[in-house]
Amino acid sequence: MTQNRKGPLAGIKVLELGTLIAGPFCARMLAEFGAEVIKVESPDGGDPLRQWRVLKDGTSLWWSVQARNKKSITLNMKSEEGQEIARRLALDADIIIENYRPGVLEKWQLGYEQLKALNPATIMVRLSGYGQTGPMKDQPGFGAIGESMGGLRYVSGHADRPPVRVGISIGDSVAALHGVIGAMMALRHRDVTGGRWNGKSGEHSVGGQGQMVDVALYESVFNLMESLVPEFDVAGVVRERTGGALPGIVPSNTYTTGDGENIVIAGNGDAIFHRLMKAIQRQDLADDPALVRNDGRVPRTAEIDAAIQDWCATQNIDSALQILKAADVPVGKIYSVRDMMNDPQFQARQMFEQHHFADGEGIKLPAISPKLSETPGQTAWLGPELGEHNYEVLSALGYSEADIAELQNKKII
Repeated sequence: MTQNRKGPLAGIKVLELGTLIAGPFCARMLAEFGAEVIKVESPDGGDPLRQWRVLKDGTSLWWSVQARNKKSITLNMKSEEGQEIARRLALDADIIIENYRPGVLEKWQLGYEQLKALNPATIMVRLSGYGQTGPMKDQPGFGAIGESMGGLRYVSGHADRPPVRVGISIGDSVAALHGVIGAMMALRHRDVTGGRWNGKSGEHSVGGQGQMVDVALYESVFNLMESLVPEFDVAGVVRERTGGALPGIVPSNTYTTGDGENIVIAGNGDAIFHRLMKAIQRQDLADDPALVRNDGRVPRTAEIDAAIQDWCATQNIDSALQILKAADVPVGKIYSVRDMMNDPQFQARQMFEQHHFADGEGIKLPAISPKLSETPGQTAWLGPELGEHNYEVLSALGYSEADIAELQNKKII
């Protein structure tokens, strides 16, 4: 049996219907802050993420993080009995999170409007490539496509080369964060309009107003694109790739030190620029009246970047950091995971948690963010075994031991 949960979302029930990244990451964050998350998986292998990337004993190490604090049950969602169990779980949940292709849940009689007709307080977070409407809604959507259509890929990389991707599934993760934000706003609205449904139908039904949170991957990425739209609309500017630099904000770029390390220097504040130029012994640039403000520095970006790079090439990473930090210039080494694990700032902020697998082997997980002063998140358990909570969850729904055994024999669970 799983332990009692604490946190700001204690008492909130979440049903997760989905696989891989966007939906499960959204549910993971709710689980980290105390929600009871019941994850529905196929009896035939479960969520494919269980076998992604680096494995231990046949299960992904990523799974330990992505599914922490969740309860795993198995359901054959293509069977009517599996759909009925899912429906009962959905009607009992405060929040339903799903990332199937639009129309799949409706086919199973589990769509938002179908559940809302029974429980008007239903909150359903729907994550998909293109949203629940529009001419592209039925197309398969992945994070990489969302990153491309939403504008991120176009501005990523160097101008003389094809666009590159960030080395993580950022489109899915950004969509998941939008899902969490939407879920919390919908939950607030439900609670101020009457609260949780009382489970009764007809004139005896009592509860607040639920709603659908429609999250499209490409729109979540698009939401990050700063001034992209007004710059094009008003000035006809199409933002292009600028490598490691921040376009139109000078200097802010990546440079290489003499020992081959990469360093980010952000000297784009006017006073900071002056300090930076003095620190790299370019008093001529520090005193140049044309470079006092950012709009004067932008036309001379290449000259300024070259001066900084020339200086960095004479330093090793440690000396460069020491000199620039002493000058109060925002600077940082580009960290690998090895750097993170040894960094005193990460350690002081307790950004790694020590846990153990069932066999006793240790595993470190990233700590939970954001940090809440009174009701912080916690890792109560690692990602569960497939169907680990079948008996617990189904018993709570009123299924007897015989019922559960029959469902298992019929391969419904």
